[in-house]
Amino acid sequence: MNTSQSPAGSAEVTAAICHELLLLARDEEVLAADEASRTPYWSATPPTVLGHRAAAAALLAKMHRLEALLLAQQWLAAR
Repeated sequence: MNTSQSPAGSAEVTAAICHELLLLARDEEVLAADEASRTPYWSATPPTVLGHRAAAAALLAKMHRLEALLLAQQWLAAR
């Protein structure tokens, strides 16, 4: 069985993964916002809100790294 992918197929998979990472990050931000909205403004930010925000930031950072890798691969392939 041939499991190798063409560069175009690899780019499509990477783009799909980036999209999923973006959706997951958005979901984490929504969870953080929902929980923060239930917290009085004078109270400290709950650790879980900070955790959701950190998770969203980590997911977005990974997505940006993958996007940069994809762009670099496309640039090299075009040369």
